[in-house]
Amino acid sequence: MKVAKVDEMKDLDRRATEEFSISQDLLMENAGQAVYFVMLQEFGIKNNKFVIFCGGGNNGGDGLVVARKIHSNGGEVKVFLLDDEAKFRGAAKKNFEIVSRMPIEMSRISSIDSAIPELLDCDAVVDAVFGTGLVRKVSGVYKDVIQLINESLSTVFSVDIPSGINGDTGEVMGVAIEADYTVTFGLPKLGTMLYPGYEHCGKLYVSHISFPPALYNSQAIKVAVNNTVELPERATDTHKGSYGKALFIAGSTSYLGAPYFSALSFLKAGGGLSYLATPKSISPFIASKGSEIVFVPQKETPSGSIALENQDKLLDFSQTVDMVVLGPGLSLARETQELVRKLAPRISKPLLIDGDGITAIAEALGEIRKREALTILTPHLGEMSRIAKMEISEINKNKVDVLQRTAKELNAIIILKGAHSLIGYPDGTVFINLSGNSGMATAGSGDVLTGTIAAMYGLGLAIEDAVRMGVFIHGFSGDVAAVDKGEDGITAQDILDYLPETVKLYRDNFAEISQNLYESIFVV
Repeated sequence: MKVAKVDEMKDLDRRATEEFSISQDLLMENAGQAVYFVMLQEFGIKNNKFVIFCGGGNNGGDGLVVARKIHSNGGEVKVFLLDDEAKFRGAAKKNFEIVSRMPIEMSRISSIDSAIPELLDCDAVVDAVFGTGLVRKVSGVYKDVIQLINESLSTVFSVDIPSGINGDTGEVMGVAIEADYTVTFGLPKLGTMLYPGYEHCGKLYVSHISFPPALYNSQAIKVAVNNTVELPERATDTHKGSYGKALFIAGSTSYLGAPYFSALSFLKAGGGLSYLATPKSISPFIASKGSEIVFVPQKETPSGSIALENQDKLLDFSQTVDMVVLGPGLSLARETQELVRKLAPRISKPLLIDGDGITAIAEALGEIRKREALTILTPHLGEMSRIAKMEISEINKNKVDVLQRTAKELNAIIILKGAHSLIGYPDGTVFINLSGNSGMATAGSGDVLTGTIAAMYGLGLAIEDAVRMGVFIHGFSGDVAAVDKGEDGITAQDILDYLPETVKLYRDNFAEISQNLYESIFVV
């Protein structure tokens, strides 16, 4: 499913009216009807008491439609206006005039005192205060009302987006509604899919409000949920080379886990042959845990990292595999960092750069721009800061735009790791990944990701699909592990160990997984 920026959503509204003659009145009616339907389905209407808080824009107009529907179908409803009714325009004004003629109690709220008794006596609240266009910190009576709603512990239905959430970034603009249910219109907004906005939405519904698919599936909308792709079947008459050969250039005497997790996860996720080029002195220790890995011992620097003199042999070896992973646990030793910068532009196969490799290449980004084969970068926010030459706080304010711009500039696929990892492509496409959990914020988890991505390529997916399915399967494995172990204390070893079971579950339940979008967005 596509995910819209605020301006893109405004454009869809405009096009719906101009190209298909779908009036704003009808769009508002459909939006209010969708909220009402979710309330009916999840909570019930008849004989229940509702309080609706309406702002002065179209979001408030949607709330007035909901008030009409509740009244019409046997519920009791009270409307509080947070703005002067004179601010209503168009369809919102028309709905205000309709509700004014009905026996629905509607009053302007100037302080929260008048709302307290009604909140204490109601069964549920409808939040129709702010829509997706909020760009300033919430203050005054709006802030008081949002805090009061949150403190009331009432069931809350938010209209389009929880009030106080930035529609493009998911940022809390000072204070924001903590909804139990959110019904968004046309498409999910970025702010409903990115943290912290996502966790304020509760159960997220989307209604297309009668937009034709030609609008909401537009190729011009570049952001989408990381929808699933079916894995190629494993043929009976095959051998280990049929499922890919990957070379991992990784590890140092200070980091034994990273090379192990990356190289072995390739095999655990279905890959065929895993070669690990790592310092000679640590190879026996890693082999004692991952004996299925094929070792390519490397000459070392005095500090125990891979020496620059291995460059030519590593380049020769890279020609014999399908994909190269460069960076996990390599260390920040000057000579080894220089090795990364020498190897990256000369490797002719798809190249995934992770961890210490990203630190090295961030000092010479021009080197990866030269590459003809695809480059994949897997930074966390700190590493993304080095790549984009921006402060983390700046990136957080506009993750998607920064990712799109950087992926295009570097001609690389970039996975910005975190809660709901973002996968950006050079053409501006971004996928938001929904699998995974907080227990995966643990040392070595990213190393397992690198091997899982390489395995998806080895199984036969196109490299572009292999990247995002690697991200999905990695998160899915963490979720499967969490079912058995809980999120506290999950380790990279757990994510690694659950990969075979996870891939089997994915294959066996592909139709269900692809239909319910990982149980995160529900269409109404």
